[in-house]
This record gives sequence, C-alpha cells and structure tokens, in this order.
Amino acid sequence: MNRPVAPAWLHRPQVQRVVYPALVGLCLLAVWQGLVTGLALPPYLVPGPLLMFETLIKDAPTLGLALWVTVKVTLLAFLLATVVGVLISFVFVQSQRIETALFPYAVLLQVTPIVAVAPLIIIWVRDATLSMVICAALVALFPIISNTTLGLRSVEPDLQAYFRLNHATRWQSLVRLRIPSALPYFFGGLRISSGLALIGAVVAEFVAGTGGTGAGLAYQILQAGFQLNIPRMFAALLLISLTGVTLFALMSWLSRRALGGWHASETSREGG
Repeated sequence: MNRPVAPAWLHRPQVQRVVYPALVGLCLLAVWQGLVTGLALPPYLVPGPLLMFETLIKDAPTLGLALWVTVKVTLLAFLLATVVGVLISFVFVQSQRIETALFPYAVLLQVTPIVAVAPLIIIWVRDATLSMVICAALVALFPIISNTTLGLRSVEPDLQAYFRLNHATRWQSLVRLRIPSALPYFFGGLRISSGLALIGAVVAEFVAGTGGTGAGLAYQILQAGFQLNIPRMFAALLLISLTGVTLFALMSWLSRRALGGWHASETSREGG
C-alpha cells in the first residue's frame, strides 16, 4: 500500500516557516472558539475569535487609523534606536576605556522602567508624537548597542594580525573587517529591538493618553476597557500582535538577504 506523499513545495523551508505556524494558529483558534461556545462564556468576559474578527471588520476605519499611529511611532523609534545604537557602538569599539566608562550607563537605560521615565519625557517634550518616539527608542536602544558592540569586537585574531601586517588604517579595519564580522550580531539586535520598539510605543501611548486623531491602539484598548467593549479590546490586541510578528519577520528576511550567501547562521538553516 502506497503511503501518501506530501507535495514537493511543502518541503521548502520558506513554505514550512509559514505553513506550520499557521496550522498551529488555526488549531488554537478552533480550540478557543470551542471553549467559548461550549462554556457559554459572555462576550464581556472572553469573546470568541469569530466575534473578535467581526469586530475587527466592523471597526476597521477606527482601528486602522490607530494602527497607523502606533506603527508610525514604532518605526520612527526603531530607526532612531538603530542609528543612535550603531553610532554608540562605533564609539565603544574605538577604546576599551571608553566602553568601560560608558557601558554601565547603557545598561542603566535598559534596567530603568520606561513607565517611570515616560511621564517626565512627555512633560519635557511638548510634541506628543516626538515624546512617544523617544520613549520607545529608549526601550529598543540597548539590544542594538550590546549586540553591535559585541559583533564589532568579535573579530578573528588572525584577521586582525593580517590587517595590522598590511598597515591598514583604523577606518579600513572598521569598514572591511569589523563591520562584516558584526553583521550577524547586528541583525540579531534588530530582531529584538523591533519588538521592543513596538512595546515601548504602546507603553508610551498608555502614559501619554492621547486621544482624537492622534490616538494609537493603546488608547483604543483603554477606551474599550472603560466601555467594557472587550471584543474591540481583543481586536486591538490582535493588531498589536500581528504588527510585532510582521516586524520580526521583516527583520528575519533582511537578515537572510544580507547573510544568506555567506554566513553559517543562514546557510545552515537553508540547508536543513
């Protein structure tokens, strides 16, 4: 008796990275809907997936505008954190003394709760959008600094000796040796910081409490909670989750595009 053979396209790693999580997600949604229906849970307590998607479609104009506000703050904060983090890493790698003196302050940014700092930033910065961008950037900054600095210092000693033997300048060593060696670490930092920028944007929106046309998804969640509109709250949470997954997938795609042709972290994955 012949066993069924899966289509050839299902064996592709690119397809499996999409199909397998999607199947797990569909199973979880089915179990969720079955529990809500079987236990007769009221919508104001736990709405089912069908009601959540129905609310998402019904409130699409409002939630879509709020999503754009949150995504705009997230992307601006992520860009700011990336630029500042890379520049700081370049400064750290120039001297061990500079890194030793300043790195604890980078750690301080990481361990300081943004909820405690955000009200001060919002008071000091008059523009609401700019204040939220700064808050979110502070949350996303440390992984960029830490990973990029580690990558810039993770250079083969033999290659360093070869560059010194050929009298390479500091700039040539940075551009041709340190930066290529740091790219895998840098893209790892991007994957982490993209999600942290979204978290920082949502937290900043909660603290700022801006309403009207400048309101993001965090305000929609607060408003839905006050009105006990739990299906709308779940719909907004779904949009935030999907945004985070999209950002992570985009950073992973950029990493594969940049490293897939030469670095083991991506070539071994393609081979498996």
